[in-house]
Amino acid sequence: MLANELISQIIMPLHTSDTGEEALNMMHVYHVRHLPIVNGSSLLGVISEEDILVQPLSEAIGSYRLSMVNPVCHENDHLFEIMSRLGKFQLTVIPVLGEDETYLGLITLDAVVHHFATQYAFTEPGSILVLESSTTNFSLAEVARIAESEDISILASFVHSVPDSTRLFVTLKLNRQSLAGFRSTLERFGYVVSATFAESTYPEYLRERYDGLMSYLGV
Repeated sequence: MLANELISQIIMPLHTSDTGEEALNMMHVYHVRHLPIVNGSSLLGVISEEDILVQPLSEAIGSYRLSMVNPVCHENDHLFEIMSRLGKFQLTVIPVLGEDETYLGLITLDAVVHHFATQYAFTEPGSILVLESSTTNFSLAEVARIAESEDISILASFVHSVPDSTRLFVTLKLNRQSLAGFRSTLERFGYVVSATFAESTYPEYLRERYDGLMSYLGV
């Protein structure tokens, strides 16, 4: 999925002549805390709710000082790059520029999360298994080989590194609910299985991960 496929067809950008009050109203209507400011097809910057609240609301936003360096993505950027920038700058929207640096539209955090949740095997039946390992001992190829020996397919995998350590947690979405044999084989190869979730319980786990993502992004 590329950026140009996720552009919102609803939310319009701000202009320098819009007042702070008008900008806040737009943010509240669309449930976002950031909006791009444009002049024609040129992106001038991204304004945050915090930028507005420290200025006179009756004044045009063109007179405001913006706290953010222009955070953008380009039309052919991959979904993962977009997610990375949303997280890095703690954004609720990110502007999209064309190859000639013209403004094409914006992508919302909600759209990215919705696409990620519905397209990356989360809705497929099966289960979730979480491994704890170290960066030096983990081999996804080996785990995949073990899974294949148990006639299990890995539908998706996500790696989370623990800051300031060599520990990491690997979350695997699998196509089977019964994992006893797979778990035993993994443990025999020295992997620590820290959690498993059957189909009836993993939506709650995904909700916790989603809430954790929202907390990390500050929304």
